[in-house]
Amino acid sequence: MNYLAHLHLGGPAPQQLLGSLYGDFVKGSLEGRFAPQLEAAIRLHRHIDSFTDSHPLVLTALARFPASRRRFAGIVLDVFFDHCLARHWQDYADQPLRLFTERFYRILLAEPALPERLARIAPYMAADDWLGAYADFTTLEHVFRGISRRLSRPEALVGVMPELEALYAPLMADFRTFYPQLQAFVAAGGQR
Repeated sequence: MNYLAHLHLGGPAPQQLLGSLYGDFVKGSLEGRFAPQLEAAIRLHRHIDSFTDSHPLVLTALARFPASRRRFAGIVLDVFFDHCLARHWQDYADQPLRLFTERFYRILLAEPALPERLARIAPYMAADDWLGAYADFTTLEHVFRGISRRLSRPEALVGVMPELEALYAPLMADFRTFYPQLQAFVAAGGQR
């Protein structure tokens, strides 16, 4: 799962929203580093990642990619699943996506102590509505270019968009089957 799904699943309180995103920017032990609600949200983020990475439906989705892409297929699938969620947001949330993202951006930009890398990208995330933009499939190409710049092998995601186009229907079906199970996992406390 990528940013949007973590934010959707992590809870509506400001500290829950921030912690849901911090999970991608904070590594290592959490003991005493953050306020309790923020720490709990980071832990939930990690539990969601673990549940997702080992789920049979996700493993099936990853196996759909060509063998040459498999090493980076998890990154691609995380981003694509955020596209699926944004595209069908109304099926999973009561609040319109635009209102959800606007509220989150206000919370994000008001936080003075963001993790360093998040602090650098937060203004761009809000100004360009990264979360809402996931609904447009063509936006993913820009997302993958940004991710490529951070990879040790930047060429690893070259050509991924045609692959995603070819796999669009089965991967969307995988998401539509998997996401309610992930929601149920979170609703049950995010523990196995």
